[in-house]
Amino acid sequence: MNPLTLSAILLLTSFAQAQGTPPDTIYIHGNILTGAHLRSKDPSPTPAKVQALAIADGKILAVGTDEAVLKLKAPKTHIIDLHGVFAMPGFNDAHTHMTEAGRQQLSINLVGVRSLAEMQQRIRAYAAKAQPGVWFQGGGWDHTLWPGAKLPTREDIDQVTSGHPCILSRVDGHMALANSAALAGANITADTPDPGGAKIDRDASGNPTGILRETAATNLVFNKIPPSTLEQRRKALNVAIDDALAHGVTSVQDNSEWDDFLALEELEHTNQLHLRIAEWMAFDQPLAILKERRASHPADDPLLHLTMLKGFMDGSLGSRTAAMDEPYSDDPNNSGLARYDQTKLSQMASERAAAGFQLGFHAIGDRANAIALNAFAAAEQVATLAPQPDPHSDPHIVTTLPPSEPTPASLRFRVEHAQVLLPEDFDRFASEGVIASMQPSHLLTDIKWATDRLGSERVKYAYAWKTFLDHNVTLAFGTDYPVESINPFRGLYSAITRQNETGTQTFQPQEKISLNEAIYAYTQASAFAEFREKQKGRLEPGHFADLILLDRDITTATPQQLLHAIVLKTIVNGETVYSKDDSPIKSTPGANN
Repeated sequence: MNPLTLSAILLLTSFAQAQGTPPDTIYIHGNILTGAHLRSKDPSPTPAKVQALAIADGKILAVGTDEAVLKLKAPKTHIIDLHGVFAMPGFNDAHTHMTEAGRQQLSINLVGVRSLAEMQQRIRAYAAKAQPGVWFQGGGWDHTLWPGAKLPTREDIDQVTSGHPCILSRVDGHMALANSAALAGANITADTPDPGGAKIDRDASGNPTGILRETAATNLVFNKIPPSTLEQRRKALNVAIDDALAHGVTSVQDNSEWDDFLALEELEHTNQLHLRIAEWMAFDQPLAILKERRASHPADDPLLHLTMLKGFMDGSLGSRTAAMDEPYSDDPNNSGLARYDQTKLSQMASERAAAGFQLGFHAIGDRANAIALNAFAAAEQVATLAPQPDPHSDPHIVTTLPPSEPTPASLRFRVEHAQVLLPEDFDRFASEGVIASMQPSHLLTDIKWATDRLGSERVKYAYAWKTFLDHNVTLAFGTDYPVESINPFRGLYSAITRQNETGTQTFQPQEKISLNEAIYAYTQASAFAEFREKQKGRLEPGHFADLILLDRDITTATPQQLLHAIVLKTIVNGETVYSKDDSPIKSTPGANN
């Protein structure tokens, strides 16, 4: 054993003994990735890998060798033999839409349909069981997967919806298809003007085709649908939460509606919430309402809390609504849709930053990213720091408050997606301390057509993970679930290979990053993006006992093996919240291993 490892174990064991709390559980004989030293110059005394860890009151108490950690065993301590199983910190998905994901699975789920005929078949099957008069909703369709990649029309689904009004979101959430009954219910006709920042597609006669692009257009229909009940929201959330836990995700940063947050509060108050959730609020809500909502829930709640304000600068590349500085290479009359006037956006951003809100802007196109950076630059001049957890509220929490005078980096403003940038804007991300919150699994879907959309020169600055890291920009990873599966191993695979899942196509390979960098972005950097990096993302004393057990060591797996990793157990706050049915790992109360 080298001197560094020995001193680390002694230090960590001393820490555990100093707490005076016996461990509830000790895991031994493991192959445990702690999260320490994923980046160079990490000063942590924690080794990169250990055999054992001890948990008390939902926190990591100690890590080290079996011998060192077992010295902490008390009569009622559960000893769990991992039999060499690989363990690591749970993933923190930096960008999800949990209620929409659950709702999609409970309604007309069109994820993965490979043709219009398959889409129609799924709708027809749903209609056969539907109650009279109800609205049909659902989503997940992606016409770029279909032969010919032709957009569907209202007539295509009129024939299978049995007269029910129906609206079906595209997989990216920035386009929807409404049938004739839904258009009529929303009074959308040939005379309806395009809403600001949105578009109603029309046929040669000027009549709506059923395709609605961006929120201002889709909401013309969605606003006519009766709102979900609290029970319906709870049910959808539970479906999505179970999916996350089964894939090794122990924390998410979520963009759902305010009523969904109230449903999450009820789950928490009844001890039914088993996933850590950082909920966003809508940037364009009145400031007084945002302040009232922020004050309604404790900022230091370790399980559920409110974080940034989410604003939308543009749409998506798949829908050709991402705002570009130059027209799309495959659609020369279209540069996308920008949702905000720069002056108005900068004013709103400054007001909200001055009130202590963290800001996060959806921006995919290069023009949208520039607009977001301009607004951040204005907001930084007047910003105050967002409320943070009190480090003294829990003796196990080792976080520290930011400095009293904000700097651009301490504000932790974020761009969600940051898919295409102007070359000069990488420097602006760095100088303004802006976090690039990206979803590497998007590339697995977009690789088929991204070069056609962007052209051979502009594509060099797309999905540019390594360039961000080379500019010392914090890179936080997520999935945009349900736009992509919440499975984080797809994202890790994409980040390190930049290939499609069969390995037959590669996209701008110079932007690949290492596995350690990708894991860091999916755990510690995503925790940093929500001001929680001192509480989660690592398995070391004082951090939450949020960890996962896998069927393989992903640090030695091939890319294809990584892609197919299976979660055996998910542990949140020291409690097992997901277990694969045939998992061999068992616990023994007070065993003398």
